[in-house]
Amino acid sequence: MMPALIGDIGATNARFAVLKDGEPTNIEVLPVADHPSLGDAIQTYLKKTDGASVPRPRRGALAVAGPVTGDYLSFTNHPWSFSIAGLTHDIGFDHLAVVNDFVAQAMAAPILGPDRRRQVGPGAPVDGVAIAIIGPGTGLGVSIVVPVKDNGATRWIALPGEGGHVTLPTVTAREQALVDLLHRGGKAHVSGETLVCGAGLALLHASLSTLDGNGKTALDPAEVTHRAVAGDDPVAVETIGIFCALLGTLAGNLALTAGARGGVFIAGGIVPKLGDLFDRSDFRERFAAKGRMHTFLEPIPTYVITEEYPAFLGLAELLREG
Repeated sequence: MMPALIGDIGATNARFAVLKDGEPTNIEVLPVADHPSLGDAIQTYLKKTDGASVPRPRRGALAVAGPVTGDYLSFTNHPWSFSIAGLTHDIGFDHLAVVNDFVAQAMAAPILGPDRRRQVGPGAPVDGVAIAIIGPGTGLGVSIVVPVKDNGATRWIALPGEGGHVTLPTVTAREQALVDLLHRGGKAHVSGETLVCGAGLALLHASLSTLDGNGKTALDPAEVTHRAVAGDDPVAVETIGIFCALLGTLAGNLALTAGARGGVFIAGGIVPKLGDLFDRSDFRERFAAKGRMHTFLEPIPTYVITEEYPAFLGLAELLREG
């Protein structure tokens, strides 16, 4: 198999590799802000790998953080936009496939073994049924992957969507007060991504401070997480607690919608940094707290993805399938 460029392009980082014999090689992470366009970032990466142990690719597959609905694409949380046909021509490729980033994450989920995931809570997967993926990072990504029989073998098809933008479901009075505060501040639609993502952590912390009459405290998401893990900022601790609870409710809703008895996988860069703070949170309780559907959800396992580059694995699967 000829080498191929693969890329996981988010709003913060662009991760690239060359797929050789089915394995990602020459991995590089480039800050998105350092490049005026996706094409520039790709050319920078290709120049870095020129003269490496693999020939320059002529084909590739990219996972991008935004809806893929035609030839011209725009990123949801970054000003980059591009034409697939134009980009393919500009970088000198014969073929370039482009999918939503969580399509790539979803394609990786069925092949993530115990060494690449960490289970949180009880449950065991059912074979041959849907698997769901949800992940807070710069935004909130969602996808579903379903098995289909093909000449006696099973292959997986990922369903793209924008489930991170569903209306945020609240359960407690405190959560509703947060949403009411955001509405009063002029935000007409409070989505899952509004609070369950990196920027959402900062917004949650500031909003809780405002509700308690302490004024807004401007902290970046990394500092909120650091203070919560250290346990020396009660507002940060509550922020992470609400963040995990909301993620649990969203994940439970997704599992019910998809019938995801094959498991629900938590992707993205935020949750792995929380460690056992996530395990001790209300995530799993809120995941299963759906009244009489508790008995449906309780056996469904939930996993935190620990693989560093899961989208690369998914893109490799997509290229392997043609």
